[in-house]
Order: sequence, then structure tokens, then C-alpha cells
Amino acid sequence: MRYVITGGAGFIGSHLTEALLRQGDEVVVVDNFSTGSRANLAAVAGHPHLTVAEDDVVTPSPVFSGILRSADVIVHLAAAVGVELVVHDPVRTIETNVRGTENVLSVAVDNRIRVIVASTSEVYGKSTREYFSERDDLLIGPPTHSRWAYACSKLLDEFYVMAHHRSHQLPGTVVRFFNTVGPRQIGRYGMVLPRFVERALRGQPLEVYGSGEQTRCFCHVKDVVRALIGLAGEPAAVGRIFNIGSNRRISIRALAELVRERAGSSSQIVTIPYDQAYEKGFEDMLHRAPELTAIRELLGWEAECSLEQIVDDVIAEKRAKR
Repeated sequence: MRYVITGGAGFIGSHLTEALLRQGDEVVVVDNFSTGSRANLAAVAGHPHLTVAEDDVVTPSPVFSGILRSADVIVHLAAAVGVELVVHDPVRTIETNVRGTENVLSVAVDNRIRVIVASTSEVYGKSTREYFSERDDLLIGPPTHSRWAYACSKLLDEFYVMAHHRSHQLPGTVVRFFNTVGPRQIGRYGMVLPRFVERALRGQPLEVYGSGEQTRCFCHVKDVVRALIGLAGEPAAVGRIFNIGSNRRISIRALAELVRERAGSSSQIVTIPYDQAYEKGFEDMLHRAPELTAIRELLGWEAECSLEQIVDDVIAEKRAKR
């Protein structure tokens, strides 16, 4: 199979690239390297079945459509991600997520190419449920808070995929990621686990935003990659939306405590109000955990890596780079 992965030099994309090459597939990575890095692909640099194309899904080059047309499967991961980036640059967030997906889907529709589009658990918005199902109604916050620009832009991507599936028989699938973590993820844009680990290894305070009582589920990127490959090869996944994540919940304060323990760190844990960490009026969900019946029934997929293993893997990678 020939895969084209937009954002393939990013955190998830680079792990997916390695996995596909290991199983004998051809991979074309498309990335503008604004947040992705060539270093993420160092382990497979020079692989005979890997091609890296520097291009931008928002303002693509003349060869962009030809690259996509060569694919058996497109995995569209390129996006503006991270709460910090979203809050401080909402225009870039909207343009990258909406225009980028539009450009990818226009080629996929014209050529009836199998496409997997990455979305996010953020689309569940301000729901008060503890476990979120793909069938749930969605409640997004007001546009006066840039916090919700990311959720809204990715939700529009989802509607776009489903509309093309109904109107043009696009073989598309949407995946909603719930806090994918692991080696190569960086804390620069607000990702909580690498941020905690980096500070713990330096002996700096671990900054918990908000009350710290909010709960999240963290899934190893290796498990997420298994799910992506499984869905890409499953015809019954077409025209559907799937949650991908772990359903082990942990509070952010407890996560900070776990990181400190596993790193053998003496860092203090301090609480930072949302208004100070992000912007005035910042809103967050108290709980966010996936209901996983759909992907479990279709693929028999479960997250296999424990949270302790995830934290240990991130600590080991960050230590090796010091």
C-alpha cells in the first residue's frame, strides 16, 4: 500500500510512518515543518520506501495534488494543535484546520481515495458527561473565547468529511483523538505530559492549570498507530467517526504526582489559575474520557500500554536528550 501522511513529520505522524514502513508499505510524508521536525524521522531517514515532501496543506505547491493522487490511503494529520497555540493564534488555527482539510478532501473526492481525517475530543465541547460517545450531541462554547476555535474548526472538518461521503461516496473516516502521548511529543504548545516531565527532570515546579481536579485519559502513541492502521484497512469504517484513546481516567494533579514519582524528582506542584495560564474567561471540561464501543466492536482494539509505561517512556526519551 502507498500511504500519504500529511503532518507526517509530527509526533503522531512520525510514529505512524515508522510502523507502516516496518510492515512493508510505501510512505510519502507531507509536512511544512512548522511544528513537525525532520529529527522525528531520523530512524527511517534514507529508507527506500519513504519520500519526504516539504509542502503546506493550506497553501499547497503545484505538485501537492499529484502527491495525494498517488496514494492508496491518505492520513490527514496536519493541523494546528495545542491549547497554547489555539488560544494565542486563533486565526492560524482556523485557517490551518479548515483550509488544509478542504484542500486534502478536494483531491480525495475527485479520485475516490481512502482518507482518514484526524479530529479531536475537543469537539465534545462543554458536555457534562464523563464518557463521550460518537453519538452524543455536542455543545461548543461561544466564539468570544478563542479556546473554542480549535474545537469548532475540527468539527467543521468532520462535517465536511461526512458531507462528501454522503454526496460523493468519499471513502472517509474521522478519528477523534483523546490525549495521545508518548516519545517525541513536545510541551511547547501546552501538551501537559511532556511539559510535566521536562520540568520534573529540571527540578522546576510542575504547574497544574486550573484546580487540578479535571480528569483526562492518556493513550500511548503506539496504541493510536495500531488503531489508525486497523481503521485504514477496514471497509466497514468508511463513513463513520471513531474515538481513539484510553479509558483510564486520572486527574491532572494526580498525573503531576505520578510524573514526579516516576522521575524521582523533588519538584513542587503548584496551581496556576486558567486566567493566568491562558486568557481571561478560559473554559475547560472537568472530565474527558472516550466511550470506545465502536472501535472495540469493529477492530477488537484496546489501549494496551499502561499510564505508568507511558510516563516511563516519555521520561526515558527526555533524559536521553538532555
